[in-house]
Parts: sequence; structure tokens; C-alpha cells
Amino acid sequence: MEVRIHDVGLRDGLQIEKQIVPTEKKIAWAEALIRSGIDGIQLGSFVHPAKVPQMADTDKLFAYFSQPGRNPERTILSGLVLNEKGLDRGLSCGVQMFCMGVSASETHSRKNVGAGTEDAIKQIVPMAKKALAAGKRVQASVQSAFGCGFEGVIPPERVVGIVKRYLEVGVTNISLADTAGHANPPQVEALFAAIREVDPSVELACHFHNTFGLGLANCYAAMRAGVTHLESAFGGLGGCPFTKAAAGNVCTEDLVHSLQRMGMRLDLRLDLLIDIAREAGQLFCRDLPGFILKSGSIVGFSGSAKEQ
Repeated sequence: MEVRIHDVGLRDGLQIEKQIVPTEKKIAWAEALIRSGIDGIQLGSFVHPAKVPQMADTDKLFAYFSQPGRNPERTILSGLVLNEKGLDRGLSCGVQMFCMGVSASETHSRKNVGAGTEDAIKQIVPMAKKALAAGKRVQASVQSAFGCGFEGVIPPERVVGIVKRYLEVGVTNISLADTAGHANPPQVEALFAAIREVDPSVELACHFHNTFGLGLANCYAAMRAGVTHLESAFGGLGGCPFTKAAAGNVCTEDLVHSLQRMGMRLDLRLDLLIDIAREAGQLFCRDLPGFILKSGSIVGFSGSAKEQ
């Protein structure tokens, strides 16, 4: 089974950062991610710039990479949308895959989008149908799928029920997001298995935050359950500003290193991913949480014997 890596550092990774990253720097990081061989990049989110100033240049980023010669051949460029206005913006500037979703936690949903779970579903479903009708890829997520910092345990049947609503309108790329970082490996395997029972052909993705240090273990558990799309952020950046204890994503360079230790995805340029993380740490003037950035790699890349 070959897994695909979807780096969300430019969106989820940066959205919580108060220091605005210049558009030129974001473009440079995106170009380095493309050269590394990463399968997908979430360039940004279509939100109100006053609410999330870091995402104010999202339209500009997509417009840049939509130009001839700049559109990557094999790397999918995705964007997060929260409402139909954001969807329309994305449709007008070259988004290839739309990411959208709702929270299984009523409390988190209201803090994140200002609406309860059911109302959020009623908004997302027609958006998904509109994007699909436009010929775009759609990934629908269930946030707080494994637990909530405000509500605690989330019943699995609530998560599966939301997934069924997505499947009913033809969305077959489903992501479960551990927004609060509460997931544990047995829980991960069980919940993804429950979704596969509903539809064995569903394309599964996972998005783990490393709040309590189980991010990589949960990725491995997800792979055991048939998940083929892993979401992570360079440098381990990120965190939802509307969860109780915001913590970074699984670190892309750590994830890639662990896969390569298992003989997987040797095509990815780990050295470039480490360089991006190093630049991000220098820009934000702090140590980032990734391990490989500090220790270096003990595997080569692209089949070579080079050590990082």
C-alpha cells in the first residue's frame, strides 16, 4: 500500500501564527514542497482576512500557481472553505481540491464556524455538491472525530453518521481529524474500520494533532486500518485556534522519515522538507517540535546513500 502525504503547513500550520508570513516566502516554501515530491499541498483557506490575517493572500497564492509553467504536474493544490462565498472564491482562482467539513463536537463547531453541527452539515452538503458539479475534487472531514477538549469523548456513531451524509451526496474522499489530539491507536483503527464497513471503497485520510505525543503512532494505526492519505505540517506547525488546547500537527519531516525507515516513500526529498522546517523555525525565532530537524536523518533519499 502506497500512502500519500498532504502537507497542510501553509494553512493549518500558519493560521495560528501571529507573525504574518510574506507571500513570497509562502510561495518559496510551496515550491520547495513541490520539489520534494509531496503529493498534496494545502495552500490556504478562504476565510475573512480580518478574522485570519495570515490567510489574506490565499487567492493570490492559487492565482500564482495557476499560471502556465507554475502549476505542478503531480502535486494537488488544495484549499479549505468554510462557506459558499469561500467556495466561489476558490472556484475562481484555480483550487484543484476543496477541503471542507464539520465538527462532531457541538461546542467546537459553534466556536469554529458559529453554528452547530447539524446546521454546519446543511451548509457543507450543497457546497460539496456544487464543487463536484464543477469537476473539482472534494475532501470532506469530520473534525474532533476522536474527542473534544470541551466535550470529552465523541460517540463513534456520531462520526459515522456525519460520514454517511457525505457519502449520500457522492463525496468519497473522507478525512477524520483529531482536532484536540485525543486519539489513541486502537480507537483510530476501530473508527476507520467502522467507516469502511459503511463503504469499503471510500478513500480515507487522517489528520492528527500531536497534543499528547501520539501523532505518529496514530498515523501508523490509520495505515493499518487502510488509510492512504496522511495529513501533516512541515515543522510540526499548527493547531486550531478554537480548540481548548491548540497543538501542532504531525510533523511532515518526522512522518516521512518514519515511512522511509520502513522502506516506504523513498522518492520523497527529506532534505528539502528539513530545510523548510529549519527556515520556518528561523522565521518564527523558536525551536519547532520536530525531531528530525534536530537529530538529522539516518536514512537517505531517492535511493541514494546520502545521510542527512
